[in-house]
Amino acid sequence: MSVVVRFAPSPTGFLHLGGARTALFNWLYARHCGGRYLLRIEDTDRARSTPAAIEAILEGLRWLGLEGDEPPVFQSTRFARHREVAERLLAEGKAYRCWCTPEELEAMRARARAEGRPVRYDRRCRERPADFRRPGVQPVVRLKVPTEGETVIEDLVQGTVRIANAQLDDMVLLRSDGTPTYMLSVVVDDHDMGITHVIRGDDHLTNAFRQLQLYRAMGVEPPAFAHIPLIHGPDGTKLSKRHGAVSLLEYREMGFLPEAMRNYLVRLGWSLGDREILTTEEMIRHFDIRDVGRSPARFDMDRLLHLNAHWLRQKPADELVRLVEPFLRRLGLELDETGRRRLLEGMAELVVRARTLVELAQGARIYVAPRPLQPDAKAMKFLGEEQRARLARLRAVLAATEPWTPEHLEEVCRAFAAREGVGFGKIAQPLRAALTGTTVSPPIFEVMRVLGREEVLARLDDAVAGQHAAAQQSP
Repeated sequence: MSVVVRFAPSPTGFLHLGGARTALFNWLYARHCGGRYLLRIEDTDRARSTPAAIEAILEGLRWLGLEGDEPPVFQSTRFARHREVAERLLAEGKAYRCWCTPEELEAMRARARAEGRPVRYDRRCRERPADFRRPGVQPVVRLKVPTEGETVIEDLVQGTVRIANAQLDDMVLLRSDGTPTYMLSVVVDDHDMGITHVIRGDDHLTNAFRQLQLYRAMGVEPPAFAHIPLIHGPDGTKLSKRHGAVSLLEYREMGFLPEAMRNYLVRLGWSLGDREILTTEEMIRHFDIRDVGRSPARFDMDRLLHLNAHWLRQKPADELVRLVEPFLRRLGLELDETGRRRLLEGMAELVVRARTLVELAQGARIYVAPRPLQPDAKAMKFLGEEQRARLARLRAVLAATEPWTPEHLEEVCRAFAAREGVGFGKIAQPLRAALTGTTVSPPIFEVMRVLGREEVLARLDDAVAGQHAAAQQSP
């Protein structure tokens, strides 16, 4: 049997981490089995499904590298097919029209609550003759669910799960306006799309029992089910806004890489021994949905940052420059050819100090910020009158320094500190503040190499003239 799976988000909100992981598990299982991974947009809730949410879901999947193997199916375009199935079940006596009014249904629910019984439809319309009519009432169509025995699912993740059929409701297939319900649409679409394995969150497990009844009524083979545990926050509660970003695209804006996100998400419920770093190829080779654990996984931002830092360091310098450019633009910095060259030359030292593209952009400012620099408050403490006078003397020495290499520059500065009768730190920190505007940077002599003699001398001239302070005070 060729495996066919689907990811079926509802565009009533944005794609979040839990949905992204479900998509990833479906995609990996299809790739592992040599099958197909399909995408279905479940936009049956026309009032809440928005074009913006649909595009955000598709964009998130594109960013994560999880686009469908075929163009997405939009559930709202298949209403006629869904109704066709419901009408056939009516004709076969496997479904019936329910003529109860909303007021009667509410009274039924209130009575069940008052008597401490489960709230479900009491099936009063189930045995009415097919030609029964109730003037002024538009009926719904309900499925005739068995009232005896039990329904058993051999779930690929949860194991054997069962429920007594007496606990199941005669679920609605068509609403009173003739539109299909979610339950009907999902089952019909999964059948028509040839879905062999339904991999989704375990919050859908109760739906599976009802959907299995519909498969049986249709007389078709149901897919295998695999219900994966939800993702919890660090405090053990369901992941929510208070635990951090919610939309998958927010993580892109925070500077995370798709390969890092895939690596992180796959380990939320599945693992390959104690391996933390996994390439996509390794995931595909080893992933089996049966190996997913039953316990909820916990979101850990520190682990995600750790993985992102790793994957950042695997990228070549030219790709990192391309990736960081939009984040520099957010800081008001445009890359010219000089800035691009400096970033390429200095990237090896910048990337080891960054965990995200946002942090990388912040670190890269030292190479692309226009003169005069605007030092932060900590850096300004090293640019007082005495330090600027000493930097003026150092500037004269550096102007004649050859060769312009980190090793020789350090020798020159240490010798200068000795002549000045001060510790090396009294030279290095003001020099760093003048050249980078910060007190934390890659090794300062490596920075000087990347900037080049002309830029170093120009930045020292700004510092000596007090241009930094003037820039900070300007409106």
